Amino acid sequence: MELKGKSKPTNNEVREIRKDHFLPTAFLYYKNPLQLIKGKGCYVYDEKGNEYLDAIGGIVCISAGHNHPKIQESLIEMIKDDEIQHTSTIYMNHHAAELAEKIISEAPKGLDKCSFTNSGSEANELAFMAARHATGETMVINLRHGYHGGTSGTLANCGHNTWRFKAQPVASTTSALEPYCYRCPFNQKPESCHLECAKNVETTIQTSTHGKIAAFIAEPVMGVGGVITPPDEYFHEVTKIVHNYGGKYISDEVQTGSGRCGNSFFLTKELKIDADIVTTAKGFGNGAPIGAVLMKSNIAESMSGKLYFNTFAGDPYQARQALTTMEIIEEEKLIQNAKEMGDYLLSGLKDLMKKYEIIGDVRGRGLLIGIELVKDRKTKEYAKDEANELMEFTKERGLLLGKGGLFGNIIRIAPPLSINKKQAEKILSVLDESFLTLSNKK
Repeated sequence: MELKGKSKPTNNEVREIRKDHFLPTAFLYYKNPLQLIKGKGCYVYDEKGNEYLDAIGGIVCISAGHNHPKIQESLIEMIKDDEIQHTSTIYMNHHAAELAEKIISEAPKGLDKCSFTNSGSEANELAFMAARHATGETMVINLRHGYHGGTSGTLANCGHNTWRFKAQPVASTTSALEPYCYRCPFNQKPESCHLECAKNVETTIQTSTHGKIAAFIAEPVMGVGGVITPPDEYFHEVTKIVHNYGGKYISDEVQTGSGRCGNSFFLTKELKIDADIVTTAKGFGNGAPIGAVLMKSNIAESMSGKLYFNTFAGDPYQARQALTTMEIIEEEKLIQNAKEMGDYLLSGLKDLMKKYEIIGDVRGRGLLIGIELVKDRKTKEYAKDEANELMEFTKERGLLLGKGGLFGNIIRIAPPLSINKKQAEKILSVLDESFLTLSNKK
């Protein structure tokens, strides 16, 4: 961008720069993509000053709200004090130490070691390496429809063809069937379910490995997969299976962590999942590039004698922003708010489901919510084009949403945890108007 005082590039100029220099993988939402230049609380603003309610929280990254004053004051204070910007872990710095102490205090019981990274992808890469080193095994079991990041190892464990590349190495990984209740791969209903999806993890180990594994990785709610929300019992069954076959259970809380799902900072803790490793990022730093890996001591100790280094991990400014974010979440009771506003939105969305046949399913936990759109409720045919249209209609009305799922037919709602009832009401009213417009187009 240009220096302050000079004119900034227009939308068309930015698009041309992207076209000339970005990889073609850098996709954009909307027919007329937005250039967002400001943010405050739950709102973002484009270059013309138009206001939008950010109901996707950046990309599920904004937990405390855009430009929270406490975060601003904290970082400005560091700059004014000429605090060092980069130390890495080869020097001591109190910000990273205090953050480690704070996040361990929120961790599930038994997870008392941590390491910081720059992203969720890196966090999951470290989790794979630690599990493989601790067990001496290499095989990692993942889930179809799962997503764990954009690096080599994480994409090897990705359950979406749209994210994988032809040259993507997939050695030492295999996939179990997804715990996708709305589209159960076993054609079961809740009343007839016997956790076939969980038992399939054991079948996968028995048929696709030599009988021992390094790890199993799963998101407590599968975000990119379309907010797939497995039954609580699923995790307990799978954890037993994984441990019986010598593996470590990795709970990927990159999206579900930081209180987004209500009740607890980590959903792993709320669900009482006996995880060996928990990863997190996104909302952990309220938009700052920071992630974390929490693990049990025996796994950490197995890495003694080896060197692991991440140039920017735990740097002072990112660590300070993450710690301040955690303090805000606690002080402003944002986890409780996520539960209350999430319940309110889920109830309202289920009411909309009664009005609009295109809504096939509404699901989620706290402020991580998915609306699955289908052309027909009986056939459950994916309504991908309709999802794109709906997003255009909501944008025109000042509401930004996300989408996901293998075929892009699932609307994702993940606003800042600070959202209030009036803003939640706006989400519902704009969706109501937009669904009505979509229905009238048919």
